[in-house]
Amino acid sequence: MFRGRSNHLIDSKGRVSVPARFRDLIKTNGDPRLIVTNSDQCLAVYTYKEWQEIEEKVGQLSLVDRDIRSYKRFFISGACECSLDSQSRILIPSTLREHAGLEKEVILACQLKYFEIWDKVRFEEELAKSKNNLPALEDKLASLGL
Repeated sequence: MFRGRSNHLIDSKGRVSVPARFRDLIKTNGDPRLIVTNSDQCLAVYTYKEWQEIEEKVGQLSLVDRDIRSYKRFFISGACECSLDSQSRILIPSTLREHAGLEKEVILACQLKYFEIWDKVRFEEELAKSKNNLPALEDKLASLGL
């Protein structure tokens, strides 16, 4: 499971280093490929194994539901396979960098089964919103049994 968060820099070519603790998890899945795709205001990064499970589930959804087709256009069509280079970096395509507003400082924020790549300023804004909404979020989690 991916846990925690870390600060990183994205270079002028769009490469970002993947922390050693993430690489260890990636290696345990037996496939070094990562899938990077659009998310809300950031990018979502999945191991290839986890992505295959998502594709299987999404592939079973309705072909005629407009909301599902719209989401697939955003999430599935934005997906790119990114392999670690010899310096443990991934090259993020420019279209994905533009979507997430990634320029220099980024945050890698873990979400257990995947991690997100955020522009640092956007992440701090999102974190502040979460802190302000914490009581409501805790109530929702309690209703789910957590």
